[in-house]
Amino acid sequence: MSVIIQLSPVTINRIAAGEVVERPASVVKELVENAIDAGADRIEVVTSGGGKTLIRVTDNGVGMLAADLSLAVERHCTSKLIEDDLLDIRTLGFRGEALPSIGSVADLRIETRHASEDNGWAITVSGGSRSDIEPVGLSRGTRIEVRNLFFSTPARLKFLKSERAEAGAITDVVKRLALAHPEIRFSLSGSDRSPLDYPALAAGDFRGRALQVMGADFAENSIEIDALREGVRLTGLAGLGTLQKANAQSQYLFVNGRPVRDKLLIGAIRAGYADVMARDRFPAAVLFVDLDPHEVDVNVHPTKADVRFRDPGLVRGLLVGALRRAHADAGHRAASTHGAATLDVLTAAVRPMPTSASSAWRSDYQSRPVAFDWRTAPDRPLPGEVPLSRAFAEDAVSFDAGSPQTSFSVVDDAVSADARPGLAEAPVESVSRPLGAPRAQIHETYIVAQTATGLVIVDQHAAHERLVYERLKQEIAKGVETQMLLIPEIVDMPEEDVDRLIERAEELAELGLVVESFGPGAIAIREIPALLGRTDTAALLRDIADDLAEWDQATRLREKLDAIAATMACHGSVRAGRRLRVEEMDALLREMEATPNSGQCNHGRPTFVELKLSDIERLFGRR
Repeated sequence: MSVIIQLSPVTINRIAAGEVVERPASVVKELVENAIDAGADRIEVVTSGGGKTLIRVTDNGVGMLAADLSLAVERHCTSKLIEDDLLDIRTLGFRGEALPSIGSVADLRIETRHASEDNGWAITVSGGSRSDIEPVGLSRGTRIEVRNLFFSTPARLKFLKSERAEAGAITDVVKRLALAHPEIRFSLSGSDRSPLDYPALAAGDFRGRALQVMGADFAENSIEIDALREGVRLTGLAGLGTLQKANAQSQYLFVNGRPVRDKLLIGAIRAGYADVMARDRFPAAVLFVDLDPHEVDVNVHPTKADVRFRDPGLVRGLLVGALRRAHADAGHRAASTHGAATLDVLTAAVRPMPTSASSAWRSDYQSRPVAFDWRTAPDRPLPGEVPLSRAFAEDAVSFDAGSPQTSFSVVDDAVSADARPGLAEAPVESVSRPLGAPRAQIHETYIVAQTATGLVIVDQHAAHERLVYERLKQEIAKGVETQMLLIPEIVDMPEEDVDRLIERAEELAELGLVVESFGPGAIAIREIPALLGRTDTAALLRDIADDLAEWDQATRLREKLDAIAATMACHGSVRAGRRLRVEEMDALLREMEATPNSGQCNHGRPTFVELKLSDIERLFGRR
């Protein structure tokens, strides 16, 4: 008896189905991608029971001839490869496994009509058994129905999640494909969901499609990305640092139009937002990487969700650099959602005073002696109080607020109230500036500024922390001060890691880390960045070697220096509780307008919120 046997076609298809068809959402992805490759500009998806009971995908693409339909349900039959070139993939599908795999674990029916034929054709595949082709009446295009998914493999059915969870996964698949193809109309409906409809837009209108799919908050609070490096192009939209999410579900990544969940790209996004977002929060982004198909392998996984780049360091560096430049170009801009959230808080807090309470308040107030009448003497203080014109002043050296580049400084000398000079008026032209003119400081923590269209409330500590951090980064970029070790530290590591580090020794030296080879399997550290102080340099060097192995970039040292600079900025910035002069407040606002990323602090919190005059009027019932 032979030990080696050949598996039956049904078993082979079921094994392939285990790789390609992980859940109902996988079926939807394969079928919709086929419709896109067929040139459809209208795709309708209908589901029931979370896709376990029914999945129907209808498109108006080119359709198939009878002979093509017969081959479509056979394994490894495809119309999407040119001369079997697996290095030149320009379509979403190419493996030729989807339809036969689906037909092996479900009831599959395909109806299609090519424009050149008078009628359509249909075929049915159930549990791997196929029917004969029969004629049907159908308009041009293809309609595919998948019923009773995994009926032939009940063990797989048990591992599916609830109908609601599976329906949500299908929705996510449709959203991702819709974002990549704004020129196609997508509709999603069924008894297990609320319907979705994304009308077709102009080709390349990714912001318009983002408005449809992700909502107005993202569309209004995102930055356009367009960068090119060595033949690799990055385009799309990146949310502001203050538009934060609790998870990564709002990150949509595409490589040559294909939705992916690539770890390299996800890590690059995290690094690109490192300066403007807390580590436990996630950004929202819709990013497209386009490059020569020969420079990326999309065949590393049956579902094609993972890809492998020929030069991963190039792609990662492009992504990180483009995101950081975009944040820098955004300047002091912060997400408008914080203004809306502030308005919601104010609306909830501002309630009419109960009649009984207001009556008691008025009675108590009227029983007190009136110290002054604000209607006749608005500038006079109450007896024993400091005049308002002196309430925010603090004795300090002269402060020049003549230009946005003026350095913001605070003098800690405390003096008596009587010795404080009068409050200088903020420059009149400051009102027309984006962050306006300072009018008050409340609780010695928040600056209230008047703009041409409303008011701005600034967190003085968070704002100054960002300004100090950006200055420190500029100093690091000019040249990192190094500290020579009295006795070089010898670190043992694999020879291949030593070779990588020695190859990038000049780059490491620019960051303040001087290393040299110390025989096979060892490396000597002679100088370290002075900013690091006392640190585990051996562990840091091993981390850098890991970065070089994975990305061919020494990102860990740069991130370490940035993290230390962020900590120094936090401790070196003006604290909450510091009383500021009006010139200092005005200079802070001007420098915020001229500083990159000043809309959020180093921890990702907003540095200011803005309220439009119309919002304030609504609070008081004027609108």
